[in-house]
Order: sequence, then structure tokens, then C-alpha cells
Amino acid sequence: MDDHNKRVIETALLCAQEPLTVADLSRLFIEDITTADIDEALVELQRTWDDKGMELVHIATGWRFQSRLSMREYLDRLTPEKPPKYSRAVMETLAIIAYRQPVTRGEIEEIRGVAVSSNVMKQLEDRGWVEVIGHKETIGRPGLYATTKQFLDDLSLTNLQSLPILEDAAPMAAAAQLGQAVMEFDPSATVETVIIDAEAQEVSAAEEVMKEEATNEVAHEATEEVTPESEDKADETK
Repeated sequence: MDDHNKRVIETALLCAQEPLTVADLSRLFIEDITTADIDEALVELQRTWDDKGMELVHIATGWRFQSRLSMREYLDRLTPEKPPKYSRAVMETLAIIAYRQPVTRGEIEEIRGVAVSSNVMKQLEDRGWVEVIGHKETIGRPGLYATTKQFLDDLSLTNLQSLPILEDAAPMAAAAQLGQAVMEFDPSATVETVIIDAEAQEVSAAEEVMKEEATNEVAHEATEEVTPESEDKADETK
């Protein structure tokens, strides 16, 4: 493809408000331009922008230009509003849906070990990251949740196979993996914090159990020491 046509594609992508597919780009030309020609032009444009603050990426809904992650700290200074931060509960729920979809709310709660509040699900649905795609054929026919193309676009992913590979299947590990992507989330909800909190809770619970057992044992021993003979002596003393 000649330089003029590549410039046309580049301009269209820079001006587009949404990602453009190869089919969209083919409509830019009256003459017959093959899909292979457009694909080749897109790859060449990616190389051309390698050393710039913008990059051309292929995501779930097409191709788009976006700022590089290294530019974020500078661009953030232009917008006084801070992006929303997400709690650990939101990130864990999103991670479970992303890696186990389609999944019901009950299954999410079983994996996390705690109830999922309606506010958590509402945040994910309002953000456009998850949606109900059907109902499970069981009692009550609960909704089946799955991620959307918007979720993939926001993470600059082409498909679900592009998600980070998990070394740990725990929800908090998955949440941390997703947290490394472009989403902003509660910085205090790191894997280390979660693990430390969990361990602290386990230790605290164990200590409480040990204290209770020790108290019961002392009480039991004290009861055994009060024999009939000792009770008789006590009565004689009185």
C-alpha cells in the first residue's frame, strides 16, 4: 500500500471516536483494497509509532490509537478528576467472572467465601465490564455473568485468551493480575495486603481458639479437684 493510503488509514484512526475494524477501514477507499493490504498497513503504522507517546493497538472491537502507559502520569495532570478506584471485593468479583465465566452470583460467593453485595455487581455493570448473558438451568434460574467487549477494550485486550496467565487460582491473585492492567483500583488492595490480612485473621482466630481451649481445660481440672472428700472437709471446717 502506498504512503497516501496509509496516511488515510492513520488519519481515520486518529480522528475516530471508537475503534475501527478492518472492514470499517476498507470503506475509506473507492478502489479495491484487500484485507491483506490493510493489515500490512496497520502493522507498518504500529512500527512507525514505536518511538512516540501514542501507540496503535488491536483490541476486541478493532484498532485504535491510545496513549502509552508511560505517558499517564503526565496526562493525569490535565484532568483534575481522579479515575474511580475499586475495592478488593470489586476486583476479586471481576477476576472470578473474567476467569470462570459464565458464572452465577452464588458460584462467585462460593469461591470468595463471602456474600457479594448488590453494590459490587452494580459497579461492574454500570462500568460496562460485566453483563448477564443467560440463566443457569437450575432452581431459581440464576443469571450467568460474563465480561463484555468493553472490559477487553479497557484492558487493551484482543480476546479473553489475552488475559494474564494466573500462577495462583485464588481470587485475590487474579484481582492483583487484573489490577496491573489499565484499570485504577484501591492501591491498598494488593495481594500482599490481602494475604497478610488473611494470615493475621487466621492467627488471631487460632489464638482465640487456643485461649478458649486453655480456659476450658483449667476449668475442667478445677472441677476434677473438687472431690467428695474435699467437700466433706470443707463442711467440717464450716
